[in-house]
Amino acid sequence: MVQPSFSRSRLILRLGLLVLASMIGFGSAHAETAASSETGIRFVQIATGPTAGTYFPVGGLIANAISNPPGSRPCERGGSCGVPGLIAVAQSTNGSMANLASLAAGTVDLGMSQADLAYWAYHGTGVYKGKEPQSKLRGIAMLYSESIHLVARKDARITSVADLKGKRVSVGEEGSGTLVDAMLVLEAYGLRKTDIKPEYTRPSSAAEALIQGKIDAFFFVAGTPVSAVTALTNEGLATLVPLSGPPAHALAQQYPFLLVSTIPANTYEGVPETPTLSVGALLVCSADAPDELIYGITAAIFHPNTRPLFAKGHPAANKIALETASTGLGIPLHAGAARYYDGQKGASATNPTQ
Repeated sequence: MVQPSFSRSRLILRLGLLVLASMIGFGSAHAETAASSETGIRFVQIATGPTAGTYFPVGGLIANAISNPPGSRPCERGGSCGVPGLIAVAQSTNGSMANLASLAAGTVDLGMSQADLAYWAYHGTGVYKGKEPQSKLRGIAMLYSESIHLVARKDARITSVADLKGKRVSVGEEGSGTLVDAMLVLEAYGLRKTDIKPEYTRPSSAAEALIQGKIDAFFFVAGTPVSAVTALTNEGLATLVPLSGPPAHALAQQYPFLLVSTIPANTYEGVPETPTLSVGALLVCSADAPDELIYGITAAIFHPNTRPLFAKGHPAANKIALETASTGLGIPLHAGAARYYDGQKGASATNPTQ
């Protein structure tokens, strides 16, 4: 976001403030107040996901879109169309569950989450049963659909979920949405965790373990294409295992946030069209976030000048659309986001609470 016209000293000052804010926590009200009152800069941290997945690069593009540091070129002159004075940074995390926990604790400002986990966290059901509902959780936008990838080493002779029995399978790391959905899939197909040899690793580590022959397959929930999967299929080392038939349809009927879908042919080199299940990827925040801030963030994401950034930045980001942004959330919209959608044509401003 830094423009060439900035002096060296100004750039050093900005970077120093950014490092300081990251050390003391972007979600800290004290850090934000100090930065805002002394420099006119507001820092926002976006909790995303593993670097090898989709959340991190897409979160980085969103951070770029909503940032507008002091001194930036005006939007109408080809500069930033983000929130004036805002500097947003995407942080790599374990994924959805970790992000929701950070939001509830107030240590981050925005987060990305699978729609299923956001729904359960808000209602205190599903994997959050017995825990206090995160009643302040709010949606900003439904960004795109994420596919459940079941990636298998080509020589592992895994062509169905049933073939995972007795195999070494990475089901995702603790705190990830991948782990939750992997357990749902295994159960739907009649497998228990004890039927496999589970590993709990990040996607990049799982991909490396698959290359080294340490695991036979791994689950990963992300928007297509996933860089870690692309690297494997480009080398002819892995393929996708279909999630199809009655178990997949039963899951979709049981959980309204799951959809029967497909990963199109050649999304990954040499891999044919693959049936699977998908779930929405959301950008979420707390109800305590200022209405004007969230309104400005929402407006920046859907500003016409942002479209080329998303289109060139990542295929999943290119799917972010105003027409679907306020649907399929499963949680209430933040008041600032709802106000933005209310003022736009072609977008439903529904505010679901069920």
